[in-house]
Amino acid sequence: MSSIEEEELRRRKLEEALEVKSLRRIISAYLNYPEAAEEDIRRYERCFRRLPLAHKALLSHLPLKFQKLRWSVSQNSYFIFEMLKAFDPPLDMSADIHISEDQVMENSSDNHLLSGERNLLPCQSGSNSGKLRLTNADELGCGEGSIGTDGSLKQETVSEKTKEEKTESLNNNVGCSGGINCNGEIDAVNNGCEDVNNSLPLPSTHDCHGHVSSSSPDWLDPSLQFHVPLVDVDKVRCIIRNIVRDWAAEGQQERDECYTPILKELERLFPHRSRNSPPACLVPGAGLGRLALEISCLGFISQGNEFSYYMMICSSFILNHAQIAEEWTIYPWIHSNCNSLSDDDQLRPVSIPDIHPASAGITEGFSMCGGDFVEVYNDPSQVGVWDAVVTCFFIDTAHNIVEYIEIISRVLKDGGVWINLGPLLYHFADMYNQEDEMSIELSLEDVKRVACHFGFEMEKESTIATTYTTNARSMMQNRYYAAFWTMRKKPLPQRENRS
Repeated sequence: MSSIEEEELRRRKLEEALEVKSLRRIISAYLNYPEAAEEDIRRYERCFRRLPLAHKALLSHLPLKFQKLRWSVSQNSYFIFEMLKAFDPPLDMSADIHISEDQVMENSSDNHLLSGERNLLPCQSGSNSGKLRLTNADELGCGEGSIGTDGSLKQETVSEKTKEEKTESLNNNVGCSGGINCNGEIDAVNNGCEDVNNSLPLPSTHDCHGHVSSSSPDWLDPSLQFHVPLVDVDKVRCIIRNIVRDWAAEGQQERDECYTPILKELERLFPHRSRNSPPACLVPGAGLGRLALEISCLGFISQGNEFSYYMMICSSFILNHAQIAEEWTIYPWIHSNCNSLSDDDQLRPVSIPDIHPASAGITEGFSMCGGDFVEVYNDPSQVGVWDAVVTCFFIDTAHNIVEYIEIISRVLKDGGVWINLGPLLYHFADMYNQEDEMSIELSLEDVKRVACHFGFEMEKESTIATTYTTNARSMMQNRYYAAFWTMRKKPLPQRENRS
């Protein structure tokens, strides 16, 4: 073996070790959730014990509330653990991950390599779909994907047409193909393409609340887990709130404010959608999958793109393992005692999902590509592929928003449309002590000017007031006045004539 080959092998082994470490950290954050919640409850109890007796008498109901909080945490923990048991890691999670600091700095241009995901503001993102199959870099090909060194997917297939036959991708390059089987279930590439209803773990035990549980896979062994900082556990709590936005009846108001205008605009712009040749719509920042699913149900080939493994693990579980509507119960609001109208509001349960995803009526081609938007869609195979790009609470996740706009223009066909809804709360704007963390923060006026430079023409523009993962019964409601627009990519001759 030559020295060049040895160096390449060393580099690949290091990258895989970084990938495993990153994914273990994300899984550990989920598994650390009950411990972190218990510590909060103990703090509440310590504070209560310090009260004077007369004050304790006035608040004699609080010890019972603390026990109810513990019970609610146990229900959230059960959902999380069942979700993790259904996850199929793309890597050998028992692999040796001993990495020196020098190796990390030598092989990484990103200081956040082991953070589990980029440092996004915890509560913003968009949608996802189908069963996730995560593949190793060696398997990368049509319809398959690889994990990046930061724990993100490069590409990923989410669904297939039937157990026997995969549908083709839009251009057989990124290759994220998808569809539904004859039973109306979302299928996916997963070592034999199991049905949604047949892919749940076999039950073996019952927990103390009567739930059926199953034995956990080897990679969930405690010896393979990390003790993670609380900021990682906060991301898990944020995911629980995001579930309400995308997959609960209680989130319908936010979906009506954010998703409905987008869906109506797509229907207006594509009134004659052919079942044999449906228009193709890309949804970057796809989050937990609802918007991409709704677009698919309108009769589009819909492909979500999501960077965060926190999001992808959860969306895969909901989309592939929910067998009926309202199968699961979570308690999303228990982690804040502030601005509550009543204890009952704080402790209220939320049933998910509000619909059965596999029975929603998706269009063949419903799929997901995981990974960084720039890395995945800057590929030459993506040039001029999409009829529409939909961005919802996404464009301000960029390090360089100009690059986002350039890629959106590049992947659209001439005459294609870009529908956007969201604020400009730049996620990397306040990264203190991160001197190398790039963040380009433009005004809305500048964003529109840059879009014009890359061939976009504004067709429709308005402002929409909305919230994001907000507790509807909280005394504090943060509202965005989000920019909503439809821009069309001008044909090339028209752009040349104007330049």
